Amino acid sequence: MREDLLHYIWNYKKYPSLGLKTSGGENLMILNAGSHNLLSGPDFFNAQVRIGNQLWAGNVEIHINASDWYVHHHEQDSSYDNVILHVVWNDDVSVYRKDGSEIPALELKNLIDSRLLDGYQKLMKGNSGQFINCGKDINEVSGFDFKNWQDRLYLERLEDKSKVILNLLEKFGNDWEKVLFTLLLKNFGSKINGEAFFSLGKNLNFSQVRHLVGKPFELECLLFGMSGLLESEDILDAYYIELKKTFGYLKSKYELDLTSVAKVSFFKLRPPNFPTIRLSQFAMLYASSNNLFRDLVHCSKEEIYGLFKIRASSYWDTHFNFGKESKKSPKSISKKFVDLLIINTIIPVRYCYLRNKGIYNSDSLLSLIQNIDEEKNSIIDNFKHLDIPVNSAFESQSLLQLYNNYCTRNKCLQCAVGTKLLNLKS
Repeated sequence: MREDLLHYIWNYKKYPSLGLKTSGGENLMILNAGSHNLLSGPDFFNAQVRIGNQLWAGNVEIHINASDWYVHHHEQDSSYDNVILHVVWNDDVSVYRKDGSEIPALELKNLIDSRLLDGYQKLMKGNSGQFINCGKDINEVSGFDFKNWQDRLYLERLEDKSKVILNLLEKFGNDWEKVLFTLLLKNFGSKINGEAFFSLGKNLNFSQVRHLVGKPFELECLLFGMSGLLESEDILDAYYIELKKTFGYLKSKYELDLTSVAKVSFFKLRPPNFPTIRLSQFAMLYASSNNLFRDLVHCSKEEIYGLFKIRASSYWDTHFNFGKESKKSPKSISKKFVDLLIINTIIPVRYCYLRNKGIYNSDSLLSLIQNIDEEKNSIIDNFKHLDIPVNSAFESQSLLQLYNNYCTRNKCLQCAVGTKLLNLKS
């Protein structure tokens, strides 16, 4: 038995509606099961029950064993003082409030239809070799229900990303421009260098960056130098020497501290994703815009693509790394890469900013994400193998949220798909 099944039973009223009694033998009528609380505190708020002739309003706590009340030390927590009913699978011990009064208990183990228990076991065990528990049954859920669940999943994903943004906003003294700068820089680093670029963004004094708008070479110097890419004594390339010299000047002028910035990596990267290329592209992006934040928060998808029509400085036309010449090829930013920046940085920042200003419009953000190509990765491929349609970034983002926050954590009964399937099979 798992507690999440007991939550499901209570929330969806999968117990007999008549003839209920407390463990003490009193007649029990459930008038309102309450609202499910997924945070700390009692499991259901604002329930209403009638015990004997007394109407009670308050909270409901759910456990497998009644003794779990004491295992979790609820008797010491004032948040549980207003619990009016203890719903348990096994009532193995009486539970008392601080004032010494006993909390009535409802024991479920002899009340639940065996078909529900069998259906739950089949759902949780899934099918051997399946990608997710409900892999063989997921298409039994209607397209309408699945689409509604995806809407909620995507907004939930935006909320999760908002937590990082709001933390940065507090850290940076409500400087939205620095928040955007730092998160864009992180995503320019992609998976391998994302954290290193993130530490670079957080440790740069953004007022210094503002002074370098329109000065791409100096901004390159700052980014390369702070990332530890200008420390070699063996590279005699004229461009490298000039970068190193200029960074020495900036380091002295701004009293820069490199110790808090993580080192970048070239390991397992394709040359177009080398940190040298990405940092130069980033420098060109910021050096060419007087107010990138304003533009990215308000402009259309086509205008976003226009803003990112930049390329690394001319030196990188014939290089991927310092001092090593390569076949000439301008290092521009691909549409696919811009799409990832829109998905992971621009839309979440826009969502937070517009909501903060009280001018949030969910339709405009949904329209933007629904018109961007889906992401390509093994998780999305596996959903496609289950015949789940994935035609846009909206769908791929919602499926990533589903997989990472529900499927891998066996939260099937907090998932609309899991609850629908269990209702169908019980």
